[in-house]
Amino acid sequence: MRDLLVFLIVFGIVPYIFKRPHFGVYLWSWIGYMNPHKLGWGFAFNFPFALVAGLVTLVSCLISSKKLKFFWSPAIGWLIAFNIWMLISTIVAMYPEDAWSQWEKIFKIQLMTFVTLWALTDREKIHIFVWIIFISIGFFGFKGGIFTLFTGGGYHVLGPRGGFIAGNTEIGLALVMVMPLAWYLYLHSHNIWVRYGLLLSMALISIGILGTQSRGAFLAIIAVSFFLWLKSSRKGIIFLALILLSPFFYMFMPQSWHDRMATIGTYKEDESAMARLKSWEFGYKMALDRPLTGGGFESHTVENYIRYVPHQVESGEATFHDYHSIYFEVLAEHGFVGLFIFLMLFLQYWRTANKIIKVTKNSKQNKWALDLAAMLQVSFVGYVVGGAFLGLAYFDLFYHYLVILILVLKLLEESTEKQE
Repeated sequence: MRDLLVFLIVFGIVPYIFKRPHFGVYLWSWIGYMNPHKLGWGFAFNFPFALVAGLVTLVSCLISSKKLKFFWSPAIGWLIAFNIWMLISTIVAMYPEDAWSQWEKIFKIQLMTFVTLWALTDREKIHIFVWIIFISIGFFGFKGGIFTLFTGGGYHVLGPRGGFIAGNTEIGLALVMVMPLAWYLYLHSHNIWVRYGLLLSMALISIGILGTQSRGAFLAIIAVSFFLWLKSSRKGIIFLALILLSPFFYMFMPQSWHDRMATIGTYKEDESAMARLKSWEFGYKMALDRPLTGGGFESHTVENYIRYVPHQVESGEATFHDYHSIYFEVLAEHGFVGLFIFLMLFLQYWRTANKIIKVTKNSKQNKWALDLAAMLQVSFVGYVVGGAFLGLAYFDLFYHYLVILILVLKLLEESTEKQE
């Protein structure tokens, strides 16, 4: 039944995409983030819905009567530069066959990111897009929060199968990043029941994040909670909620959870934490050997561990995991140049959000833009903190948030030009 429902939804929307490219962006993002077909067990489980949505969207961009408007910004320039450098590092990768396969996956994500830039042309489309992102990922936090409450927090909350955020640590970071969107949507929703639902979602998502038992997500939610209060226009409500709910959430979790979180302070005694440090050492030493382009995608191999950290292999300490960090992931796979460009994207993200806030701080009409930019900054803090311990450098969400900020600033600038 679930398989048939997903099939009908996807192919029911497809005809509308040909005249409305933004419908394709919505559909592709819903499939990519939520993986609804993976919630079933039948014919839809392995059906390439994302490929269908992506291809139809690209065709729509070519034949749509409403021509897409291309524009430029510094953030777009750095995003293009990052894609060019990933291509270069793939051309000279240490394992070309595996690297090209991974590049193809990431290129599809990046291509649809650029399509998003040109398909979402007004506030309403952006607002709907925010809803789709929140529902697609927040669903697992809502469900995970209920699961954690009913099981006493003794099991890990997991994400959608087959995607970037299938594991407990990955879904933990994704939930941290979407939780601020719930507050933005709450501030700009008029239906009282929708607002109550969003408040309930924030509570359950918070519990779901704890239920992932991810230490990186735990550190990220602490940082996000502080910045949510700092950036919110209703600090009193946020402060009261944090004071009242945080102790309950913390005390509700079982002793096994407390024991795991306690290892943050005693990381040298924790095998998993030390494995991360060893992976970082490996990635750094490979980057030193190939400083410009790194090893390319899929270069965390046993052979490279033997080459760059032989002492780990000889002592039996090598774990042969990936880099467990967005920073060391980019550094190892694309060199110091790639890491520089990646960090410049961070700078452009923050500067774009700050510019939106500065332009709209005295405007009631554009209060939505101010609140959205502020909450995307809060999400960014979660990504920066949690990403230090997770390899999600190519996850769609950061790039979609950057695109949203670029689009909002563009709309504000166009509005100012019309008034002049």
